[in-house]
Amino acid sequence: MAGFSILFFLSQHLSAQSHTGVVADENNAALTGVQVINPENGTSILTGPDGTFVIESTKEKLHLVFCKEGYTIIEEDITASKPVTIILQQITELNEVVIERNREKLFALTHLKDIEGASIYAGKKTEVIEVDKLTANKAVNNMRQVYAQVVGLTFNENSDGGLQLNIGGRGLNPNRTSNFNTRQNGYDISADVLGYPESYYTPPTEGVERIQVIRGAASLQYGTQFGGLVNFVMHKPSAKPIEITLRNTAGSYGMYSNFTSLSGTAGKFSYYTFFNYKQGDGFRPNAQYNSRNFFINLNYAFTPKTSLHFDYTMFDYLAKQPGGLTDYMFNQDMFQSNRTRNWFDVNWNLYSLRFNHAFTDDARLEVQLFGLNASRSALGYLTNRVATADVPGTVRDLIKGEFVNGGAEAKFLQQYNLKGQKSAFMVGAKYYRARNTATQGPGSSDSGADFSFANTEFPNYTSQSDYTYPNQNIALFAENMFRLSPVFTVTPGIRFENISTKADGYWRRINTDQAGNVILDILEQENIEKNRNFLLAGIGFSYKPSAKTEWYANVSQNYRSVTFNDIRTASPGLAIDPTITDEKGFTFDLGLRGKIDDRFSFDTNIYALYYNDKIGEYLAPNPNGSAAVVRYRSNIGTALTYGWEMLADWNISNTFFKENEKFLWTAFINNALTGSEYLQSDAPNIEGNMVEFVPLVNLKAGTTAGYGNFKASLQLTYLSEQFTDSGNTVTDANDNTYGIFGQIPSYYVADFSASYTWRNFKLEGSINNFTNNYYFTRRATGYPGPGILPSDPRTFYVTLQVKL
Repeated sequence: MAGFSILFFLSQHLSAQSHTGVVADENNAALTGVQVINPENGTSILTGPDGTFVIESTKEKLHLVFCKEGYTIIEEDITASKPVTIILQQITELNEVVIERNREKLFALTHLKDIEGASIYAGKKTEVIEVDKLTANKAVNNMRQVYAQVVGLTFNENSDGGLQLNIGGRGLNPNRTSNFNTRQNGYDISADVLGYPESYYTPPTEGVERIQVIRGAASLQYGTQFGGLVNFVMHKPSAKPIEITLRNTAGSYGMYSNFTSLSGTAGKFSYYTFFNYKQGDGFRPNAQYNSRNFFINLNYAFTPKTSLHFDYTMFDYLAKQPGGLTDYMFNQDMFQSNRTRNWFDVNWNLYSLRFNHAFTDDARLEVQLFGLNASRSALGYLTNRVATADVPGTVRDLIKGEFVNGGAEAKFLQQYNLKGQKSAFMVGAKYYRARNTATQGPGSSDSGADFSFANTEFPNYTSQSDYTYPNQNIALFAENMFRLSPVFTVTPGIRFENISTKADGYWRRINTDQAGNVILDILEQENIEKNRNFLLAGIGFSYKPSAKTEWYANVSQNYRSVTFNDIRTASPGLAIDPTITDEKGFTFDLGLRGKIDDRFSFDTNIYALYYNDKIGEYLAPNPNGSAAVVRYRSNIGTALTYGWEMLADWNISNTFFKENEKFLWTAFINNALTGSEYLQSDAPNIEGNMVEFVPLVNLKAGTTAGYGNFKASLQLTYLSEQFTDSGNTVTDANDNTYGIFGQIPSYYVADFSASYTWRNFKLEGSINNFTNNYYFTRRATGYPGPGILPSDPRTFYVTLQVKL
């Protein structure tokens, strides 16, 4: 078998034929940097300084497309051994949006190209969501609809108008997308990439053009999270001098949203900005929220090859939180709440300055400076005895975090010829520095959103802490895409990380008797520094044996840092293993993706995610001497998650009704079958268990139909049951104490959306969970619980958009 494979590979080289030519303008002047694209397999090269190109292929005739900014797009059939001359006509007034849409129509894929900008994606599992194409409820960031065709993802659903994104998958906790590297226009947006990688800010879907998802192999270019990368690419400026979009949405339970954007281009200057206001009452008592989100993007193109880009984001929201439920409370009435004084406040400020420069058509530099100044405050009654009602006039727990961090990231990409094929080398570096603080103490006895400490009112508060966390990270990374033939590439890569984390502060524990007398008062000062260096490696393969079909494979090492900011938040129901350490492992993907004409597209793959020293929680006696049972957080063992993922998208209208251009009908199915096991654990009753947050079946299916300006979509989501803790706890439906650990039962939910466009107006509507199922996707161990957090029942939304 191996010999046959070698002979087959050699035969591809021996039978390859050269397709050559030169590209020039209407004055017969050679054009360098013209993109020569083979739409059958998505590969492309650039013409050299003398305008020439060479493409090797086993086929006698190729249909090629020639593109260059400022020139018309030309399609031409090229025959081997017959050099041709291609003439491109210059466009006197370039409309970039039209050019981009033409490219998308001709070559758009459901994954990233091998090279985009200064990044290499060859051999990686990538998915791109074109947001503008969705018929979905965008006003509340409905994750089920927006990410419907991204395989294997799981979500924590919150009744907060989509203010926070909670994405998981492959056995990774969805909480605040903390197991993904989350970015906006390529820069970090989480609280602290190393010490607290949770995303309290989520860009509004209405302001996003596309969402890029790159799985675990993203660790080499973007950082070491096991989940990979989620990057929100914001809308580009309009080609008009000014364009205004107004969107007003009204929905169930007092939901209202206004999204107003302004964009335009004037010469070398362009801009895009929006303001989004959102408010709602939630479907449970004590669930009100309101938010404000402002974004501005300013761009200046010094030359066609050199540009500068500035982003600023402000996000602020205040939410009252109804708390969690026990299993008994959920089954009795999921609309109830016994928390009347829980509040959550977030203020986020993001800054970014990007510089892009193309030295030549084959050499590109990208430099990005970024910064974050943010805070979040959690206030309320935090006991893990969920059924115990909050008593007005008593102490509340207050946890505050301040996040000040910033850094710089640079990437340089050089394309070069290797045995007649265009290969590419990318090298980059990142410097990141943070100085964050975390403070816990007593909150006031009032019921309002007062986020000041009440030390005078409650001097004997049980758990107090005040820490400063200086972090520093220096990373160097490189990848090389070797194009060994027209159809085969190999892309090895490495990443070196130097991480320094410190904790400087104190924690204090006070115990009192029933009369309020202090019987224990412990205060411990800490000044700890932890330094480590490590090297990650990976390799990817891409093989395109036929038109529009690609085999891809990759394996990459992963690493997830744990810092003292993760392990020193003193919750009454949480205890931390003092020897807790970083997580290490690797991810593997092997898949086949492609298209059949314009009728059918698919992506199917198998994967494995290996976790060593996986961090998790289980119920255990309090190690501090109390008789109470607490959540104990530790490195609980070695875990393996593996599975088969599949997406199939069928364009029914192009199959049976191609002559009717006004009619649209598509259908898709997205399914992930996932298995998991704890291979080893020193903790009791864990080895051999299933990994938490892993449903065996994760199925999404849907269809979209339309005629002319009307479109409607129907979608079904089904997840089988899953555990929420490593102990695989099965909770009695009558349990009325905790609600923190146990299974998430299987559930299904169906959504319907429709839209109609008339001139500058667009009317959208959604009925989410139209079967009105009562279900939940999360058992919170802390905020915004603890306990079961019910998902939304049936809800309605209507949006009116005006574009001027």
